Amino acid sequence: MAQADGALDAGIATETGRGRFEVSVSTGGVQFLADEPEDVGGLGSGPTPYQILASALAACTTMTLRLYADRKGWDIKDLRTAVGHYREEGNVQPDVFVRRISFSGELDAEQRERLLGIADRCPVHNTLRGGVRIETRLGDALPKAAPSTTHMVDMEALIDVGRGSYDFTER
Repeated sequence: MAQADGALDAGIATETGRGRFEVSVSTGGVQFLADEPEDVGGLGSGPTPYQILASALAACTTMTLRLYADRKGWDIKDLRTAVGHYREEGNVQPDVFVRRISFSGELDAEQRERLLGIADRCPVHNTLRGGVRIETRLGDALPKAAPSTTHMVDMEALIDVGRGSYDFTER
């Protein structure tokens, strides 16, 4: 639930004073550390920003697939998405996210292909694929942020009514 000041909906990173890069990240009512590995001058006390971004894609994919499978009545369990990030220098889009999805349960080849198609349309995937605009200003005021319920609303919209050319409502 969002506070009046929007602090729960924004992502806030504050230096801890312990080490060169370590920051305390606060979002969604939780706090965790982010840092760089020891071999590049960090303390290795938390994930790097790229690891957090990859984790956001992994979490969104898993949540979207769970919602879709439940709506279809597909009996899948142990749904897991692993995402890695690397760069291919010299390419127009050098950043590459590789996603591996696993689960237990019996699905035929068509259902498995359907899950891959749904994964390619999860809200975070759509955000990364579509590009973003970043506005940077000085100041202490919290930036405008969508409410924490936005991700669920986006997943529901993708599955209930479909977006683009992919029919999410087809049974």
